[in-house]
Amino acid sequence: MASSSKKGKPISRRGILPLLGTSLLLPLLGYSKNEDKAETETPEEQYETLLKPDGTVVKVKVKALKKSKVVKKNIPNSTFLQWLGKK
Repeated sequence: MASSSKKGKPISRRGILPLLGTSLLLPLLGYSKNEDKAETETPEEQYETLLKPDGTVVKVKVKALKKSKVVKKNIPNSTFLQWLGKK
């Protein structure tokens, strides 16, 4: 039996088409991963709406709320305003 080796044969047009097609599809497969990264970055840009003591609305980043610390829990509004120096 004679063994056919591909080293001596030139590549035909039919052999190049599958190689060309896969090389054009490879970049498209990598773009689906970039969309996942964009979704994970959105929590940093999310805002929460809070109400100030004077009744105005303020938008605060969620990231800033997570980093904040509680000074005193369960204080009445009058005590809080005195602590802020408003009354």
